[in-house]
Order: sequence, then C-alpha cells, then structure tokens
Amino acid sequence: MSAALGPKLVEVSDLSLAYLHEDRPLQVLFGVTFSIAPGEVLGLVGESGCGKSTVAYQLLGYRPPSARVLSGSVRLSGVDLLTLSRAELDRLRGNRIALIPQNPASALSPGMRVGRQVAEVLTAHRRASGGSAPKARAAELFEAVGLPEPRRIGRRYPHELSGGQQQRVAIAMALACGPDLLVLDEPTTGLDVTTQQQIVALLAELRRRKRMAMLYVTHDLGLLAQIADRVGVMYAGRMVEVAPTGILFSQPRHPYTRGLIASIPQIRPGERLGKRLRGLLQRDELPPGCPFQPRCDFAEAACAAELQVLEEAAPGHEVACRRWRALAPPAAVPATLRAEPTEAAPLTPLLALDSLVVTYRAAGSVFAKPVAAVRGVTLAIERGETLALVGESGSGKSTVARAISGLLRPSAGQIRFGGEPLAGLLRHRPRELRRIIQYVFQNPDASLNPRMRVGSILARPLEVFFDAAGADLRGRIARALDDVRLDESYAERYPDQLSGGERQRVAIARAVVAKPALLLCDEVLSALDVSVQANILDLLKRLRAEHHLSMLFISHDLAVVREIADRIAVLFRGELCQVGPSRVVFQAPMHPYTHALLMAAPSGPAAIARPVEAGEPGPLRPASGQGCPYAGRCAWQAGAICEREPPPWLEAGNGNRIRCHLSLSELEARALWRAEPRQVEGAIRPAEGRATP
Repeated sequence: MSAALGPKLVEVSDLSLAYLHEDRPLQVLFGVTFSIAPGEVLGLVGESGCGKSTVAYQLLGYRPPSARVLSGSVRLSGVDLLTLSRAELDRLRGNRIALIPQNPASALSPGMRVGRQVAEVLTAHRRASGGSAPKARAAELFEAVGLPEPRRIGRRYPHELSGGQQQRVAIAMALACGPDLLVLDEPTTGLDVTTQQQIVALLAELRRRKRMAMLYVTHDLGLLAQIADRVGVMYAGRMVEVAPTGILFSQPRHPYTRGLIASIPQIRPGERLGKRLRGLLQRDELPPGCPFQPRCDFAEAACAAELQVLEEAAPGHEVACRRWRALAPPAAVPATLRAEPTEAAPLTPLLALDSLVVTYRAAGSVFAKPVAAVRGVTLAIERGETLALVGESGSGKSTVARAISGLLRPSAGQIRFGGEPLAGLLRHRPRELRRIIQYVFQNPDASLNPRMRVGSILARPLEVFFDAAGADLRGRIARALDDVRLDESYAERYPDQLSGGERQRVAIARAVVAKPALLLCDEVLSALDVSVQANILDLLKRLRAEHHLSMLFISHDLAVVREIADRIAVLFRGELCQVGPSRVVFQAPMHPYTHALLMAAPSGPAAIARPVEAGEPGPLRPASGQGCPYAGRCAWQAGAICEREPPPWLEAGNGNRIRCHLSLSELEARALWRAEPRQVEGAIRPAEGRATP
C-alpha cells in the first residue's frame, strides 16, 4: 500500500494472523500491508469484526496465546516487533509506542489515584526519578491535555472523573514518555459529541505540536475526516481501499467504502451519495474470492471466485475490486428522513411528564445538599410518536427514562400514562403497566444474561406477561426473531456468540415481544458502527410502523435522531433548553446549546470551522439553583441575568419552543449553523487530500 513520501516510521508487510478456535486455526487477517510516516495520521475504518483492532494491537506486539502469525512483519523504525522478546517489547510499550484505549474506565486502575498511575509510567521507563518529580510531571501532562486544576485531578480516583476526563487521563498517560507512535483504538466511542470534538481537537493539536504519528482505529468516518491524512478501509480481515482522506470521501472506489459513507447519518436534509450497505458481515459465509461479494450490488459471477488485491487507481489511491473502473460515481439517493407528524393529535397524550424532578445526594455525606439530575422537565409523547431526548453525557437523559420506567423514584412532579398517574417505582405498578412500557438499554452485553440462550431470554417476558408455554411459546419466539430479521437458529445461541448488532436486535426483540405501547431506547446505537446503526434504525422505524409504537429515543447524536424522531427535546444539566418538531429544530434560530451540538456533530457542516467548547462541563447544580443551567459555558450570554434568573420559554413558531434570555432575532443573528450549507469567510475548507480539523 502506498503511503506518504519520505521515511517510514511504521511498515506492516503482508501480515496474516489466525486464532486457534476449537483446535483449528481461524484466520482473521489476510496479507495486510500499510505504512505510516513520522507525524502522519492513518485512519483504519471498517465494521465490527473486520480486524482493525487486531491490526492495531500487532503494533504493540500484543498476541494472546491463541494467536498465530502466519506471515508478514511489523516494523517500527526498521525493527520487526514480531521477533522481539517480552522484555524488549516492555521497553518499547509506553516508551516509543503508546495505546489510547476505547474504554478508559477499564484501562485505569480503580484503586489508584490517577496522578500516581501516570507517575508510575514515568518511573517504569526511568523518565522521572523518585520524590516529587513524577507527580509534578504528571500534573504538567494533565495541564497539557486540558484538565482543570491538574494537581487536584491527580488526587482523584478514576470513578470520580467524567468519561471525557478519564479519556484525557488516558491520553496523558500515553504521552508521558513522548512516544513516536500513538495507537488509538476507538478513543471517542460512547462519548457525547461535544466531548468527542474536544478529544479530537486535542489529538490534532498534539499531533501538530509534537509531530507524533498515529494509527486511529474507528468505525466513525466523520471523525477521520477531521484528523486523518489517509484512511485504510478494512473488510473481513483485508484492506480493500486506501486513499488520502479527502479523496476517499469525494471519490470512493470500492463498493464497500461507498456503502460505509452512504450509511453515515445525515444531519442536513437532502440526498446522500450512494446506497446504504445491506446485510451484515458473516465471516462463516465468505466466498473464496472477494469477501464483499455477497453484499455487493455491483458483483459479477467472477467476483465470488477471484480474490482481489490492492491496485493503484490513482497516485496514492489503491483499491481491491475487479470492477472499480466500470463503476460510475455514486448516484444521489433521497435521504430517508422521518415524515412530519400530522397536526391532529389525541387530546390525551400517551405519556406526560409534569415538572419532573429527580434529585441525588452528593457523594460523601448524608448531610450534603441534594443535587438535581432532572429539574422541572415537562414533556408529552403522543400515541405513535417518536420523541428524541438529546444532550451530552450527564445531562439527565437516562435519568428521565429511568424515572418513566420506574427504576428511579421522582423527587417531585408527576408522570401520567394515558391520563392516569404512574406509581413512582416499578414494583408498585400493576403487571399490565409494566408490560406496556419497555426499556432497551445502551449496552446489550450488560442487559442480556450471558448464561441464557437467546430463546430463553425471549421466553421470559412471554411467560411473565402472557403465560405462554409449549408450541405457543416456541411460535412466539420464532416470530419475535423474524421480526428483527434473525432466523430461528439464533434461539439456540448465547449472547457471546452474536455480533454487537445482533445482540442489540435480541434486546429490541425482548422488549417488542411484550407488545408495549411505549419503547424507551437509551443510547441503543452509540457503540455500533455506521452500517449496523443504519440497520438498527431501519429496524426500529419498521417496528414502529408495524406495531404502532411510541418511542422515547435517547441519544447524543443529532444526525441519528433526525432520521427517526418526530420531535426533539434538548436537555442540558437536567433542564430542557429547546423542544420542537425534528425538521424545525434544525433551522435557525435555536438555543445556544442546540447550536453547539449541531456544530460539534462529525457529519455537520464541513465548510464551517466548528468552534469546540473548551473545558469540562460544570457539576450538577443544587436543587435550589437559579439562573440558566448553560450560563457557565454559553458564548452568547445576555449578561448577569443569565446567572441570576431562569430563562423564559420563547415561542419560535411551528411548535418550536426555546428557553433563553436572548430574543429570537438575537439568536438568529448569532447562529453560524444553517440547514443548508453556506460558506463563511475565513472558514476552514477540506483540502483535496486531507480534511483539516
């Protein structure tokens, strides 16, 4: 695979690797070849299971006992890492090569203060000796990655930090010894868009300042557009396309790359280029030729038999497809946005929240003042409607859903279902009400019992709510699996035998099999790659239509909710900022926080330089707190009134309500965002070869 001109820091050549599975080798990498120059960022993208993380860990010399290298080499500055001993690798790891993991919460030791953890890295590699020097250096690193009050942060344990702060600590730890290469394995997956943008901006700045090379592994093509020089696309263990980032987005050659790009959720109205990917990667059904042939709309009979290798389509642009010359540029396909609801609505909404308040005691003392996780939220969901609740981590979205489901008791306010008050806790609700409100959790790994087969998981609600048994039970399980497009054989599988998308389908089937009226979907797409996201979105839209479901769809991704939501409610620090029809919320004027979310979205306006909000979100306010919750981070403040008085609700028309001290005309004047792209003088534009962050 061609790379940038000049010396190479990393050279991976013909790497093939297998794992022993039931005493048989299962090959997962096939002849992977690429290089990375000093200071270059190479993005590695593909669906779950394509092998991108396996490749990344080979750069760290990590091979579990079951791994077998079948061929190839992995060289760092000419030294083959595959030939080094454990001791030699230990001297390299953290020193010349460092990892920033996907989940810092599991990578950081829960029983050690974070400052000491960073100091330990320095001591291990003799970059700081004894006494206070390692701790002082750790504080410097915390400051360098934008953590507030670095010495105070250093005295905290990981669980006392937010997700964004934990990831900054992990970055500080990786930077401790000034490595030549950073390996980033999905470092922003699961973070909200504003935190995500802060982390990407930080990485881009570190790259510019330190000329540090990076291998950035992700399923999020939108993020790579902001930081990567080149992108390699992987499918089923093979590299199928590589190109400069800007070229890959504007001129994708491989049908799989086209499908990935078309699967990116669109935050703007209009058309997408090309058709979304169909189906899922099934490694046990791959043909001897092109692995993508079973899912390819352009395949010929010869594709299934003839294995394709990378060939040069243009300078620096390689593709593994026998038909790339014959493919026309991707055709524009109308984006499938949610139709606007009709004006006529029932007099009584299905669900109504009236001044909902949920408070917690601050950790550390029973005498501490309660803090409001949710404060005065008033919302309604109509029958058959999808209401999206959006906001960053810690905004109270999941707390609202848990209060509706009865997992949390509201501190004040009322929840009504079909006009009747709901008991605060689930155990106080009758069985019928427990049935018609169902919850789909963010992480199916945690919500599905690993010791139960899929059939037993689906049987449980059928037995509890419908007393189903025997042939009736088996028939309902089969229909439930068919509903989410899984065949009957899945009933005999365990959750760990399924892909992430398949597990989420089972979680959805378990909820829908109870025949609910209201489905609470809590970040159900946040950890899935874009093609699986698109599949799950299509599934939810179909189930909503077939079963006439109402949904509360919780997400931090406005591009995703645009495709499914009738209305959007924006939440910040437990308080509503804006509520309106989906189409209208994306028009100016808008609340400053909604504007920040839109500007931070990776699939947002590439032609506009996105301002990324600096600093960490503030703590939850006391339950008696006054003023606007967003005042501490708002760049559009109206003055002292923002800190002193709660903002009023403004009627912006078409059902759009905004809570702000600024007038609608002032909000309109300050907004950079427009539903249709516009050029802004001095804005950063994507380069031909690489998109500038």
